[in-house]
Amino acid sequence: MGKRRFVVEIGTGVDLHGEDNTEAACRAVKDAISKSCLCGLVEILEIRDLETVEVDVLVATPKPSEVDLEQVKAVVPIGKKNIRAVVGGLTARGLCVPSLGPDCDQIVVANAAVTVFV
Repeated sequence: MGKRRFVVEIGTGVDLHGEDNTEAACRAVKDAISKSCLCGLVEILEIRDLETVEVDVLVATPKPSEVDLEQVKAVVPIGKKNIRAVVGGLTARGLCVPSLGPDCDQIVVANAAVTVFV
């Protein structure tokens, strides 16, 4: 039997002042994975090595080419990781705080879908 989806979690992440698509993407993934305890992998499926599961991460940001996929990958604590960034999310006018950077009045919002396969 081929791989099967075990869980899909959705998350949202925001960078308020840095206009950093990677930061927003990492926060979106953290938000998604913080909503699940995957105890069923061990207790029901009896998987002993959590590095054998596959984790697909899809992040959507306004500027996906600016997302450091290795930083996003580092947020995922288990499994064989596949990370992809696509156009999505949104920007909204915020407040520029000069001490946090020049011309930083755009809030960057990212969305993430994290899928664990067994």
